[in-house]
Amino acid sequence: MGRAAAARKEPAGHRVREDLYSAAARVFARKGYATATVNEIVEMAGVTKPVLYYYFGSKAGIYKAILQKGFRDFETRVGAVEKMKGSASVRLRRLCDDMYALSHEHLDAVRLMHSIYYGPPQGAPFFDFDRVLFRFHGMVGKIVRQGVRSGEFRGNPEAMTLAVLGACNECIDLELVHPELAVDAAGFGRVMDVVLRGMERKDGR
Repeated sequence: MGRAAAARKEPAGHRVREDLYSAAARVFARKGYATATVNEIVEMAGVTKPVLYYYFGSKAGIYKAILQKGFRDFETRVGAVEKMKGSASVRLRRLCDDMYALSHEHLDAVRLMHSIYYGPPQGAPFFDFDRVLFRFHGMVGKIVRQGVRSGEFRGNPEAMTLAVLGACNECIDLELVHPELAVDAAGFGRVMDVVLRGMERKDGR
C-alpha cells in the first residue's frame, strides 16, 4: 500500500476504533461485562464482528483497551499537573478540574470501572484499578503536603487530602448514580472553591 492510501486509511481506522470504544463502553456499562455480547457492541458501532476482531481480537481485548485508554488519558493529565509550577492551590484545583472533566469524557468507562471494582465478579479480565485510585490519592496528598510546608495551607494534611478527594468523588459519583442531582463544571468549581478556601492559611496563623 502506498503512502497516500495509508494516509487515507488511518483516519478511517481511527474513527472505527473510536466508534468501537464508545459502543463497547456503553454496552459494558449498561449490561455488565459478563452479559454484554460482541453482537451488541458491533451493532451499536455500526460495524461487523470481523472489524472488532481485527482491531481488538475479542470482547476481552476491547474491554482491556477501553480501560487502558482511560488510564493513559488519566496519567497524561496527572503527569502534566506533576510538572506544573505555581501554588499548591492552583495545582490542586487544576488536578481536580482535570479529573472531573476526564470523568465526563469517559463516563461510560467510569461507570464500567465502578461496576467491576465495587460489584460482584463478572469474569472480566484483571485490570489494576488500585493503580488509578492510589495514583490520584497520592498526587492530591503530595500537593497538600507541599502546601502545608510552604505555609499556603493550614491543618492536618491527611484530613485535607480526604476532604479534597471526598468532594471530587462525590461530584463524580452523583453524575453516575443520580444525574438529576449532579453539578456541572461551574458547580464543581464552586465546590472546590469552598474546600480550598477552608484549607488556606489566614491571618498568619
